[in-house]
Amino acid sequence: MSSRSRPGGGGAGEGRAPLAPAVRLWPALCAVYRAQLSRARVARIPLLFVATFQSIGIMVLLRGVVEPGPGPEARAVVAGSSVLVVAFVALNLLAQYFGSLRASGGLDHYATLPVPPAAVVLGAAGAYASFTVPGVLVTAVTGSVLYALPLTGLWVLIGVIPLTGAALAGLGAALGLLAPRPELATLCGQLGMSAALLLGVLPPASLPLAVRWARDLLPSTYGVEAFAATFGPSPDWARVAVDLGVCAAVGALALTAAAWAYRRAAVR
Repeated sequence: MSSRSRPGGGGAGEGRAPLAPAVRLWPALCAVYRAQLSRARVARIPLLFVATFQSIGIMVLLRGVVEPGPGPEARAVVAGSSVLVVAFVALNLLAQYFGSLRASGGLDHYATLPVPPAAVVLGAAGAYASFTVPGVLVTAVTGSVLYALPLTGLWVLIGVIPLTGAALAGLGAALGLLAPRPELATLCGQLGMSAALLLGVLPPASLPLAVRWARDLLPSTYGVEAFAATFGPSPDWARVAVDLGVCAAVGALALTAAAWAYRRAAVR
């Protein structure tokens, strides 16, 4: 039997069916987003309830030591607790998801699909970040009432939630894909969420200089600052726009790093 007719013989590409053309980014992103959203709808709603209950519980506990009103402490507690819901879902849970997906070989399924790696990362990150919207709104409204803060600035969450969610989701996906074991991915996600908690609910003026530097490196800090500024008597909207711009830039970098980590993990 000649090498041309023998299975696997001959030159490169002989005897093989041609691969389907790659899907464009936007249709692939929408397909992955819908699939992840339907998958996570049942599995993640209880965890979203836990994240919301946790943030509200933190505000209730701190209410005994923080005076209500538009002071920096009350603003930091409410803004930090609201963004903590995003950190719990987008950072913590997404790191665990990609860590378990890599360990179980689930990445092989996505690697065989004709979709760009960015679509897989962005679709999963967008689906997880979408589940934070109800929890953030409930936490923000509850905290504003609890600490006697105005509700007029809640519209800023339209920018805070997706931009902070993109930054934290990209970071969580990268941690889950780069961790050699799923246990380490879970640990990294938990540490990241704890950092968002400890550094988000405290006003920066009361922190040591080294801790303030660490706080500036956390992507969620800029979402917290943008939201907290809206509770003041005369918000600095230019500063709010700058903080949201930093969130957008960090989010783009984090999602790019996550897409690179996905390519790296999928070929191994």
